[in-house]
Amino acid sequence: MPRPILATVHTAALAHNLARARTAAPDARVWAVVKANAYGHGIERVFDPLRSADGFALLDLAEAQRLRALDWRGPILLLEGCFEARDLELCSRLGLWHTIHCNEQIDMLAAHKTQLPHRVFLKMNSGMNRLGFPPERYRAAWTRLNALPQVEEITLMTHFSDADGPKGIAEALKAFDAVTHDLPGERTLSNSAATLRHGDVLAGRSDWVRPGILVYGSAPDFPEHSAAQWDLQPTMTLSSKIIGLQELKAGDTVGYGSSFTADAPLRIGVVACGYADGYPRHCSTGTPVLVGGVRTRMVGRVSMDMITVDLTPVPAAGIGTEVTLWGKASSGALIPIDEVAQAGGTVGYELMCAVAARVPMQAE
Repeated sequence: MPRPILATVHTAALAHNLARARTAAPDARVWAVVKANAYGHGIERVFDPLRSADGFALLDLAEAQRLRALDWRGPILLLEGCFEARDLELCSRLGLWHTIHCNEQIDMLAAHKTQLPHRVFLKMNSGMNRLGFPPERYRAAWTRLNALPQVEEITLMTHFSDADGPKGIAEALKAFDAVTHDLPGERTLSNSAATLRHGDVLAGRSDWVRPGILVYGSAPDFPEHSAAQWDLQPTMTLSSKIIGLQELKAGDTVGYGSSFTADAPLRIGVVACGYADGYPRHCSTGTPVLVGGVRTRMVGRVSMDMITVDLTPVPAAGIGTEVTLWGKASSGALIPIDEVAQAGGTVGYELMCAVAARVPMQAE
């Protein structure tokens, strides 16, 4: 028998969340962001439920090739553009659209010999200070690109650093508008947080939206809003089973470092899941978990292959009882991935992407 841990991808939830993005931005086309192997879900698993998207956005040429192998003939956008000149050959062959965020990428494109001009996305650094041309250099970059015979069309692009928080998008949007107000071409501005939180401001201004984490059922602004409050459904469940039981006396400790001490008699279950499976090691006593569909807590430290859980709320639990680490239990009960991530000092994005290769994954 294989070890009883499983990651399940919920395809109906993916389709629901994509539709939710369309509802939030009804006048825009939608990129389904599938970078990082579709946030750990697997490009091949998410393709059918997301194929109603207007395009797919990602980082890696190999992942773009996988989409073309699935017979996707629509737009594919390389969010970070090309990393070296020879990448442009594959862009030409596969018909990829790509981001331009620095002069070196313009230089590579100017030297590229192609019969089919490229669709490019010129990125402005409007405050994130990662990729993109600062506002004062943006128009010069646009002018260079616009003069190249290798360029068919230029889409104007930026990324909001604070769409999920109180600072919001006003400052970044002002910087973007000041430079681009009279430039032709489509715009793509909105990530998940901007799509959900600032759709009224951005209505009619973002021709393409780029929902990422919302497609996978996680709230981009948790804990201010939960996924349920945004009408998002969990797309991944990590489940396992109880493989061992222990009866503790008051004063007994649990796990490495004896970080948890029972203050009364306590029955605990040992679960086949640990940090080598992608469960956050920094989760500590109190991290929520479902046992038999009933909410309880983890106790002690996360080990490489095991965690321990308090069975007080589920006295009937025993060897083989279902444990839901995040996602949806067979009873329908939910444990939001964002709550588990918060307990581990991280975000739902990381948990999805960090599910280890040794964990079997299936779609349903």
